[in-house]
Amino acid sequence: MTSQVPEKEADVGRLFIARSRYHLGEDFLPKIDRCLNLLTDEQIWWRANSQSNSIGNLVLHLSGNARQWIVCGLGSSTDSRDRDSEFSQRELIPRQDLRGLLKQTIRDVDKTLAQFDSNSLLEPRLIQGLEVSALEAILHVVEHFSMHTGQIILITKMLSDGDLAFYEFIDSKPVLKWPTRV
Repeated sequence: MTSQVPEKEADVGRLFIARSRYHLGEDFLPKIDRCLNLLTDEQIWWRANSQSNSIGNLVLHLSGNARQWIVCGLGSSTDSRDRDSEFSQRELIPRQDLRGLLKQTIRDVDKTLAQFDSNSLLEPRLIQGLEVSALEAILHVVEHFSMHTGQIILITKMLSDGDLAFYEFIDSKPVLKWPTRV
């Protein structure tokens, strides 16, 4: 059952979903993809110590988390996540396979969010054993993606010893403006 939401608040909800989709697909994903391109498969699975995660583990974890919280938690897919396996994976999975998994996950997340009714953002959901609103679920995934993207960037900088060139586009593209309406 969808509650009646005043138009201005509905616009805020639609904008929140639009910006969340933007950050996941147009900000974080390209940065992770750039990092994967700069490293060998062996570097992607390097870990600083036994308590640290490799970039490969982080990609598996981001895919599992986003799928569980958005595709299953807000969408209609069945949750079959094995969270522990994301961290226990030690066997090398090729970069192309990791990239494909992450891109497919983001496509599925984007499709779920594109179809999500912004008037339902405050409705409770049961995700990972927690009762959260849909808004909290989306915020969790965006924040989680941001944090682990930063870790992936740091590890990549440590291993590649070079500029990751994330902002080369600034001089060649027009500045993106925040939409005032969605």
